[in-house]
Amino acid sequence: MAVTYHSYRIDDIHNKLQIARFQPLDVMVTGVTGAGKSTTLNTFFQRTVAKVGTGVDPETMELDAYSLNDRIRFWDTPGLGDGVQNDKVHKKKLTDLLYKTYSLDNCTYGFVDMALIIIEGANRDMGTTYQLLNEVIVPNIQRDRILVAINQADVAMKGRHWLHDVNEPDRDLRMFLDEQANSIQRRVLEATGVNIIKPVYYSAEYNYNIHALFNLIVDNIPKQRRSLMK
Repeated sequence: MAVTYHSYRIDDIHNKLQIARFQPLDVMVTGVTGAGKSTTLNTFFQRTVAKVGTGVDPETMELDAYSLNDRIRFWDTPGLGDGVQNDKVHKKKLTDLLYKTYSLDNCTYGFVDMALIIIEGANRDMGTTYQLLNEVIVPNIQRDRILVAINQADVAMKGRHWLHDVNEPDRDLRMFLDEQANSIQRRVLEATGVNIIKPVYYSAEYNYNIHALFNLIVDNIPKQRRSLMK
C-alpha cells in the first residue's frame, strides 16, 4: 500500500518544528539535469505537481514551491549541466534562493532550511554535482543542513538486477547500491570537505524506498531557524 506523505510522520514533524520554533520547513531540491528532482516531488505528492522533462532539455527552468502540507514546503529548482551560460544563470537563482530571508523579532533568517541534492543512480555527471556543491551549496548554507540522495536506483547497474515484477532491487543490486552510497559519501568528503550523512538510494519512477528519503529529511530537521552564512 502506498504511503501518504501528506500525513506521514506528521506528529514527528510537528514536534520537531515546535522545538525549532518555525513552520513550515522549506527544503530546496536540486541536482544535475536529469537526476529526477521533479519526479521525486511528484512521488511525494502522489500527483503531478512538477513538470518532468521527457527529452534532452530540462523541464524545470524557474523556482517553483510546492506545499506538501502546512508543515513542509519543497522548492523545485533548475538542474546544472545544461550548458555554461544556463548554468551561470541557474547558479545565481539557487544562490538567491539560499539568501532569501525573513525577519522576526529584529533578527533576519534564511528562508530555506535545508538543501537536498539528488544524484542520479548511474553517477554520469558527478563533476557537475561537485561543482554544484562547491560553488553554490557549501558556501551558502550550513553543512549540517545539506542532504544527498541517490535516485534512479533501478538503473544503477544498467538496469540489471532490478526486479520489475515487484519494482525493487535484488540482493546483488542492494549490495551495489549500499556500496555506492558509501562511495559517494567518501567522494563528497574528498571533493568538498563536507562529511554528509550517508545518502539513501531510491527510485522515484518506481516508488521504491521513497519512505527512506522522506525519513532522511524528517530525521534531520534543523533544531533552530537558519542564520545566514557570513
